[in-house]
Amino acid sequence: MKSQLHIQTSTLLGSPSIRQLITSDTTPSGQKLLSRSESQQAHNQQCLYRACAGLTTFRARDPDPNAVDGGAVLGLRVEVVSRAKFLRPYYVLLNRPYPGSSQLRVHRHTVPACIPLAGLAARYLPSPSAGGKQDLARFARALRREVVRYHHRLGAVADLRKAAGLGGKRGSKAGDRGGEGEEDEEEAVDRDADGEGKLVNIMAADAGAKQISIEWADGRTGRLVMGDDGEVLKVVAVGENGRDREAVRQLLGGAVRVEDVAKKLASG
Repeated sequence: MKSQLHIQTSTLLGSPSIRQLITSDTTPSGQKLLSRSESQQAHNQQCLYRACAGLTTFRARDPDPNAVDGGAVLGLRVEVVSRAKFLRPYYVLLNRPYPGSSQLRVHRHTVPACIPLAGLAARYLPSPSAGGKQDLARFARALRREVVRYHHRLGAVADLRKAAGLGGKRGSKAGDRGGEGEEDEEEAVDRDADGEGKLVNIMAADAGAKQISIEWADGRTGRLVMGDDGEVLKVVAVGENGRDREAVRQLLGGAVRVEDVAKKLASG
């Protein structure tokens, strides 16, 4: 009941017609409602901006009394949507530790280890001793591009698993965020010995989900190498007699992207 009341109140306060009525009310209660309506409008605008932009900045303060630059911190918030859901945001906190310089440095972050954050910072946010001009906007765009690519690759692994009848979860050894956890062990190793060509496990083989491990029911194993944007770079399958090129041809069927492989598996 309280949740429903909160939702209905927010909806009414955000309505233009209700706001027009509140604006014309000069009573103390009307002014109080007008203040709440303005707060709701600001909240709605912030949510809309975050939903559309995907990358926002904010200011924070480091509570450490010995923090550089008086504790002033600039934060980057990276929003990612996966399977029609917003995942928990990633954060990068920047400060200015260089005396006599306004150049920024990465102070703290929650970005996955597989994202080349240090390389991006060295390229777009060089220190004064390294020389060069900092470009925060390009750093932020490049960072978000890498994060989005990472989640797209995780989604490609999930699509392969679903197409092969292994479930739609990521199955990554490295773990995941925002409800994208590993497949239950019993489901991941559910083998059907009756079908030689049946795939029994597909999972990300590295933290960045650029390599995909594949297992068949007859004991063959394979490895698919995926590019940053989901393109198939290389596929290798190994059986009892060494490399199995026929298994590779059956798996790919001329596909050049992981999505094409998933469609082929789903169609039979």
